[in-house]
Amino acid sequence: MAEHTAGGEQRYLTFRSENRLYALPALQVAEVIRPATLARVPQAPESLLGLANLRGAVMPVASIRALLGLQRADATAASRLIVLDGDKPVALEVDAVAALVSVPAAAVNAADTELSAAAGEQLRGVFETNGAVAKILDIQALLDRAFPAVQSGRALATSAAAAVGQTQDVADDRSRLVTFDVAHQEYALDLIAIREIVTMPNGITYVPGSDEAVLGVMSYRERLLPLLSLRRLLGLPAGAGPRDKVIVTAVGDTLVGLVADGTRSVMPVDPARLEPAPPVLSARAGGEAQIVQIYRVSADRLISILVPERLFREDIMQKLTETHRTLNPEAAPAAEQAAEMRFLAFRLNDNEFALPIDAVDEVARVPEQITRLPKTPKFLEGVVNLRGVVLPVVDQRRRFDMPALAAGAARRLVVVRTAQHRAGLIVDSVTEVLRCPPGAIKPAPDLTGEALGLVRSVINLEAAGRMLLLLDPSELLSRAERGLLDAFTGDGGKEPRQSRR
Repeated sequence: MAEHTAGGEQRYLTFRSENRLYALPALQVAEVIRPATLARVPQAPESLLGLANLRGAVMPVASIRALLGLQRADATAASRLIVLDGDKPVALEVDAVAALVSVPAAAVNAADTELSAAAGEQLRGVFETNGAVAKILDIQALLDRAFPAVQSGRALATSAAAAVGQTQDVADDRSRLVTFDVAHQEYALDLIAIREIVTMPNGITYVPGSDEAVLGVMSYRERLLPLLSLRRLLGLPAGAGPRDKVIVTAVGDTLVGLVADGTRSVMPVDPARLEPAPPVLSARAGGEAQIVQIYRVSADRLISILVPERLFREDIMQKLTETHRTLNPEAAPAAEQAAEMRFLAFRLNDNEFALPIDAVDEVARVPEQITRLPKTPKFLEGVVNLRGVVLPVVDQRRRFDMPALAAGAARRLVVVRTAQHRAGLIVDSVTEVLRCPPGAIKPAPDLTGEALGLVRSVINLEAAGRMLLLLDPSELLSRAERGLLDAFTGDGGKEPRQSRR
């Protein structure tokens, strides 16, 4: 919208909030839209409702009610978002938009704004329209008051490369395994061999004349992905798991989806626990050795490690390559897609978050026993002994001031490593290993306030209608928690003596 001043008139967009009539100069308004799906930002100022997607741009959404100190209210059918004009879009949620009005310049009273302003209001003037008084808000002053980080000139937004690049010093030569179930047995692939893990779609397309291991094809990132049954490839009984997952991996230049009954965990590898597969496992027809190593987690837990290239007979691979080229004639080779970034996606209270995969040591079930520590923040659940090393455990729901999860929920422990520390984060669930191009990672908007250090960037998957907040691993621990970890490091990582719960 533009403001026209023909004949000394000025144009204003009027709107309502708690039965009060307000106005903004039309020149400040880019557009008015219906409320959008929001990504909630943890530890954000009360005025920030969340982040929304505006045609590929990440846009903070602020509550006019909260900016004015009024009681928050749920959006209704009449609610609208007023998108402010400028280099960095900001949307204001209002109860209802009233009208676009033209007002003679002389009818605007800018002298008595202090007398006209109620508590919490900051005005630039008032005018009368249709028998009601409209107050012209000083919207920038309200935003500066609510989000002081913007006012102070603090550098808020970081580029995608910087956001992800700063986590690279966390990575080292540690090998990690992703484990999964196939016919009630546990197998694993090296994390480096996995491009992404996605949920099995409801419908797939069968390919006539294909090998019995080929289940069909599915739509995947604007291409067709052949799906192969790990049960069939491993010579196990046919069937489907209760929560089938598709493990996307590359075999040569061909991307394939390996269908497992469900994924279990991500874990670091202790080389001392790796053993070569017994020779008898190689004595199969054709001499195929699908299981290359066995990982001894414990006496009653052995994991068979697979290598994608050894899962297929030569004739199947040739057919897969031909099918891949036929179905995806313009698809980029798998090697070119390796440059895309990978993240671990997880959920908290119906919100999606992500961590750089290089910062994640492992994913496991939450231990039944956690040692409580006195005089620590409420969200520090305690410590656990994880393979001889003391690991502090943080309840991320409490950390983000979210309501507690129902008792008995199958939560997950995400072990995160930074340059100095290592800690376990309790989350509701881990959803997938997500792969996305660098262009999908957007800088965090200025209006994330105190949450800026925590939310480094936003993964904006516009086509899928998803927005994940990319968290900074080093900021997931408060200063108090980092001090506690420093104390553990100085004590040699010994577990404190406290009662078990």
